[in-house]
Amino acid sequence: MNNERQNFVLFAVLAALILFAWPLIQGKFFPVANPPVTKIEKGKSKVLPQPSADPTADNPAAMRNRDVVLRDSPRVAIDTPMLKGSINLKGARIDDLVLVKYKETIAKDSPPIRLLSPAGAQDGYFAGFGWRDEGLSPPAADTVWQASGNVLKPGQPVTLQAANARGQRFQIKLSVDDGYMFTITQTVLNGGTAPVPVAPYGYVSRVGVSKDPGTWQIHTGPMSVHNGGADYGVNFKDVDKAPTRFTSTGGWLGFTDKYWLTALVPDQGSQFDGQFRAGSGQLYQADYAFAPKVLAPGQALTQSSRFFAGAKEVKLLQHYENAQGVTKFDKAIDWGWFEILEKPIFTYLDWLFRMVSNFGVAIILLTVTIRGLMFPIAQRQFASMAKMRALQPKMKAIQDRYKDDKVVMQQKVMELYKTEKANPLAGCLPTLIQIPVFFALYKVLMLTIEMRHQPFFGWIKDLSAPDPLTPVNLFGFLNFTPPHMLAIGVVPIVLGISMFFQFRLNPAPMDETQKQVFAVIPWVLMFVMASYPVGLQVYWIASNCLAILQQQILYARHPELKTAAAKTTVIAK
Repeated sequence: MNNERQNFVLFAVLAALILFAWPLIQGKFFPVANPPVTKIEKGKSKVLPQPSADPTADNPAAMRNRDVVLRDSPRVAIDTPMLKGSINLKGARIDDLVLVKYKETIAKDSPPIRLLSPAGAQDGYFAGFGWRDEGLSPPAADTVWQASGNVLKPGQPVTLQAANARGQRFQIKLSVDDGYMFTITQTVLNGGTAPVPVAPYGYVSRVGVSKDPGTWQIHTGPMSVHNGGADYGVNFKDVDKAPTRFTSTGGWLGFTDKYWLTALVPDQGSQFDGQFRAGSGQLYQADYAFAPKVLAPGQALTQSSRFFAGAKEVKLLQHYENAQGVTKFDKAIDWGWFEILEKPIFTYLDWLFRMVSNFGVAIILLTVTIRGLMFPIAQRQFASMAKMRALQPKMKAIQDRYKDDKVVMQQKVMELYKTEKANPLAGCLPTLIQIPVFFALYKVLMLTIEMRHQPFFGWIKDLSAPDPLTPVNLFGFLNFTPPHMLAIGVVPIVLGISMFFQFRLNPAPMDETQKQVFAVIPWVLMFVMASYPVGLQVYWIASNCLAILQQQILYARHPELKTAAAKTTVIAK
């Protein structure tokens, strides 16, 4: 009895640690969910502002200031199905870009996500292309280029031109597809009398760090692929200390937020030098340069590269990688360890969503599929549980007989398992299989933009965010926001209830401490899961309900499981 009390006290201490220490751990290593998009006030959903969704402006004053800056220089408009903005002819910069497909919030009148903004506006973020000044005298940063057209569209490129006093003429031909990829063709024509060195470069500059915090599971900030591998190891703090440099043939570099990406893609067949560096005022820059080539008089030299600025849509990234040869471009999404599971889950989930047009329903159908595939394993699990339950009286006899000699007791128990051909670990297999699947779904919900702002029903407007509806403040009728640890939503409560009923259907363990532990686990996990995405909770609830149904079916097929449990209870008395 003393041992049982000690075990229960130990479990109570561990449960308390989970409840109060877990938020600190998960904040560092496992970001629980996206920020809530709504708040429940007096039982109704109110849309919340999402400043972190816009890396360049988070208040009306910033937008007005930007408009002033945009009017300071001549521009070429950008007009595509996915992008709107303009090119600054002063300095030949792409510095004004919004993503028309994505909004800052779920409100109908929400402005689109602004990705790029000019220098001089709040949180400037822009890209440019030019040539090193190593005896070439290329156009300066304040040079006003001449444009061949007023609008850049898919199939309608624009060429920028400038010249120096030594006879060299410079051209930057810009084209854009119907996604987020620009093609930049840089040409130098040497009309002078002497050879000149030509070293093209490209850069992306941004003011300030990403508003999406980087964690152990989700990388944001400087990002590159070089020498055949993706590099997630550089962050803004590293660049603050010293520049990070590499040389590669093929690859790319830029800055990644959770959902947005700017990436410089040099010619994949040419060697380039890439680097990340920091300047004053929290200015960060990613740039690349090709080795200089000598251009003789009367000759021309052309170098092509690409620039991606947009949303990290999985299929589009894969298209650029597979169809256009951008090395490991889908690594812009930090899939992590379980990529082999995450990609199939995403593909199937995305297909289901397109079929049913409701992401919550798609998650439930995914759960049905996974449970269906695991049903044969569940059958073996229950058969193993039945056999183990039938052995309980014999195990109890061994424990009573050798209670003073633990070593001999363990030997006799193992001999019993061998004689009866029972495996005490066989029942753990479905749970072990579920762990990587559960984690893979968590990553898909957290990382892929296709899941962003996806509603389910009623008050659930974003399945990648926590449940905003909580009885703690009487569903918003009380004018206060509960502390993070107490803001238990309705969906997590349903999760705890479903887990409670599932555990009740499991054969009750003989050990009283184990019974107490299993009785408390559902409510502990209810608190732990409350701050995770609703979509993950929907998956678990659906899984629990299907498990209950499976257990009823399997109990009907294995009546000895309940019979043995009843006999064991009688013997224990």
